[in-house]
Amino acid sequence: MPNLLRTRASSINRALDQIGDKWCLLILQEIFWGVNTFNDLLAASGMSRGVLSQRLQWLQKIDCLKKVSQAGKPKRPIYHLTRKSNELYPNALAALSWERAFFNTPLLDQVSLVHKTCGKPFSPVLRCQQCASQVYSMDVRYAQGPGHSQDIREKKVRRRSSISIVDIPSNRLVYKNLIHIVGDRWTANIVALGFHGIKRFDEFHKELPVATNILADRLRFLSEEEIFIPTRYQSRPDRFEYILSEKGLALYPFFITLLQWGDRWCGTGNGVPMIPQHLNCGFDLTANMCCDQCNQGLEAHDVILVERKEPLIKSN
Repeated sequence: MPNLLRTRASSINRALDQIGDKWCLLILQEIFWGVNTFNDLLAASGMSRGVLSQRLQWLQKIDCLKKVSQAGKPKRPIYHLTRKSNELYPNALAALSWERAFFNTPLLDQVSLVHKTCGKPFSPVLRCQQCASQVYSMDVRYAQGPGHSQDIREKKVRRRSSISIVDIPSNRLVYKNLIHIVGDRWTANIVALGFHGIKRFDEFHKELPVATNILADRLRFLSEEEIFIPTRYQSRPDRFEYILSEKGLALYPFFITLLQWGDRWCGTGNGVPMIPQHLNCGFDLTANMCCDQCNQGLEAHDVILVERKEPLIKSN
């Protein structure tokens, strides 16, 4: 069918098909910060009423949001994160860490993450659950899992939003630059493929058979954003390999935590499509976001986001 395509089964793709949209990511971030009514979300996000309504309905459909009526205010329901969306917390920590490393984001410059277990400000670090060493993309290989097959996916072809992320009125966009990069699922799919050693246009197109103009546009965008470094391997005609830059490689914690979330919440019942294996220890990889001070795994209820003088957010 013209609106469907077949791609290799991937928990990252499945996760992106659910939440890999700029507006969905913005809504989830706003609700994390406590902005949870329709009108407040409308004011914070800058999206139209129709788009906001559609995304809220979608996030409820996939069990990432729950709508609850307020006592005495039946026309002003509030939206809560569910267990499924709360388990995106490691992914959110990875996003914060990447944003802080490569951009000057005023809100992030004003706050620090404090781990209640050790009482110290910390930076999140991705570690292997088995050997406790820090995980890097070049130290991970992938084996076929029991759910290795093909997925049939809707194309959902959309242009990247004409509204720049810098024009979103919210003052809580603590990882706005990451949303700018991954808030289009085809762009995010391409970055994810880069972590599997895909480098050339034809290789990307084989794995992600969207229209060639869409693929070319996304590769150009990712090169301009310095996620990929285009390297010519042929002249007349020019042909390029797209190599992940330092900035691109640093996105790995975001994508591996997204893969693990997709394994848990976006499966088909046939088992995981692929199994990451950590070359350092030889075990199947379970990657945890950990405190760099005490090396313990991080849970939302055990982290406080602190502004200079007083707590700005406290996870419940």
